[in-house]
Amino acid sequence: MRIPIPTPLLVPAVALSGASLAWTTWSLVDLLGAGHIGVTVAAGADIIWASVILAEARGLTIRVKKVNIVPAIGWAALILVGALLAWHGIERNSRAMAVAGPFLPLGAKVVWLLAIADMRDPAALRDVDRAQLADEERAMRVDEARHRHELRRREMAAERLLADVSVDFEIELARQEKGRELARRAPIAIAPITPEQPPITLPSTTEQPTASGRPEQPPTSPITDREQPSIADLAREHVAIHPTNPAATNAICALRPDADRPSVGAAVRRARRELDGGTYR
Repeated sequence: MRIPIPTPLLVPAVALSGASLAWTTWSLVDLLGAGHIGVTVAAGADIIWASVILAEARGLTIRVKKVNIVPAIGWAALILVGALLAWHGIERNSRAMAVAGPFLPLGAKVVWLLAIADMRDPAALRDVDRAQLADEERAMRVDEARHRHELRRREMAAERLLADVSVDFEIELARQEKGRELARRAPIAIAPITPEQPPITLPSTTEQPTASGRPEQPPTSPITDREQPSIADLAREHVAIHPTNPAATNAICALRPDADRPSVGAAVRRARRELDGGTYR
């Protein structure tokens, strides 16, 4: 902001303003009375008059539909003060007071206009320029606010995405942990038992007649009797392999076609009770 250039017109402008305030105060007190009402109105008029002069000196701008109304406020205040001073002269039956009274604030107003114009920098921005710059600054602030809003929206979306990824990660970890726990608790798989090899028999020799004249029977190998498992053993083995009793019974009957199926089923049920600790399926 450029500093106003001092001007010699400030001295008469300040002097006339002081004289105008003094005359206005005395006139209003004399017109309205020396009581609280008169003093209050006179002080209020002085404050309004001084405030308008300072606002115009500082270049204050108040726009209504692109029109600066500060000068209009100054002239309206001047007209009101002049009317009061003229009224005071009429009330006192003094034409000189009615004419000279408004002339003092009017002269102060004119001198202030000259002083402000003399102090104004020729290279200073005009009201139109300041208005244009203000519009551009306002647009920049709007863009900045929109940018901050967009950044906040993106941060919220990123936080939501990270939260979803974190939840999916926790679910996957829990699923893998449950899978490992299930694998630890699963029963150990038992390799299936292959059908028994056919019994090994010793090669038969030529039958020799005995002393009684009967042919001698070929001896049976003790290995055959020893390697042939019983139905109970087969039931215990197949119960551990097959989940149901009918499947175990069918498997045993396939190995022992000559076995009695009801007996095999009973052996399987007994083996199942032993395996399950007494629970019957």
